[in-house]
Amino acid sequence: MTSYRVFALISIVGLPVIGVAQSSGWMAQPDAVARASKQQPGFNYDEERVPAYTLPDLLGAAGTIRTSDEWRSRRDEVLQAFRDTVYGRSPGKPERLEFKSLEENRNAMDGKATLTRVGIIVQHEGRTHQFELILFLPNAREGPVPVFLLINNRAESNTDPTRQEKSGFWPAEEIVARGYGIAALQYGQLAPDNKDRYRDGVIAFFEGSSGPRPPHAWGAIAAWAWGASRAMDYFETNRRIDAARVAIVGHSRGGKAALWTGAEDQRFALVISNESGEGGAALSRRGFGETVARINTSFPHWFTDTYKTFNGREAELPVDQHMLLALVAPRALYVASADGDLWSDPRGEFLSLAASSPVFALWGDEPIRADQMPPLDTPLIAGRRGYHIRRGGHNLTPYDWQRFADFADRQWRK
Repeated sequence: MTSYRVFALISIVGLPVIGVAQSSGWMAQPDAVARASKQQPGFNYDEERVPAYTLPDLLGAAGTIRTSDEWRSRRDEVLQAFRDTVYGRSPGKPERLEFKSLEENRNAMDGKATLTRVGIIVQHEGRTHQFELILFLPNAREGPVPVFLLINNRAESNTDPTRQEKSGFWPAEEIVARGYGIAALQYGQLAPDNKDRYRDGVIAFFEGSSGPRPPHAWGAIAAWAWGASRAMDYFETNRRIDAARVAIVGHSRGGKAALWTGAEDQRFALVISNESGEGGAALSRRGFGETVARINTSFPHWFTDTYKTFNGREAELPVDQHMLLALVAPRALYVASADGDLWSDPRGEFLSLAASSPVFALWGDEPIRADQMPPLDTPLIAGRRGYHIRRGGHNLTPYDWQRFADFADRQWRK
């Protein structure tokens, strides 16, 4: 196979990243580069133009964190840095939390599943907000059932509870057939994905609808993640659900929210990011595809105001996304990319996962090396972590779900 040069991580303890040769694994194809350059001109899609960069230390200055117990205090520092800089400070549970059964159908999917629609009702300082959780559980499986929860950032029809309209974005029948439950939240019911209206949901529920906000105030991504935690609150009340084996799943902006959910809420046993890109799994310092400045300009409601001060200054960020992935340890983590989605920087997503290795190693997991990026459609599994890059564009597909279920099988059915 033809050799080529990439900027790959050779050290993850405060040393600069330099170009190294790689002779196997995935590489961006010229047609994908040309397509990305046409769709989003003016951005870098050339590995030779990725600058050398230094990632912030995961394990403290000079790698002083050497045990999993020591990591727990370091973890709090890293989590707080993300709260203050990137995603904002989210509130905890509301004053009152109620779950209302909106529908129950024990004969869904031609008798293969039980459908439950749950209204999650939250109350705070006299204000009330409600959003819906859709859940299918397999009838054939006895005992508590593990569940995949999707933060749905696409049309509500993708998660149609009637199953009159079916989408590969949320292949409920296939997941149920694998013996898992599958659930979904509609992200717009938590915070409208609109820079002028994003506060209309749970943010206004806590803060009111007007008034100044501090620079670390939470944005839409943190609001979507907050809703996922309220779904977990419900799962813990349902005896048919194994709340110790719940996976949070998200695609694109939903993938960013899924990663932040997993960082904030350690009850989720498996965290899955699908093509989450900038502000998700991809390293910001690579300057490949979408940038911090572009995402903050296009979607100013997703992150904190503090994050905007780092537009064009990625090298000065106190964090990078390998640190977000490391916050999942010692739980399971899966990152997925697509070869036609250079905007999300597939290699940057993989290198971020590789750079999280020192933290997962504290629990005995083997490292993922920067030169191990696998070929297309060939998942890489290393202990509690998994990765694949598939053929195709920016989407969440049945192939992705099949790999997520395979990984869950491996983690949960030993």
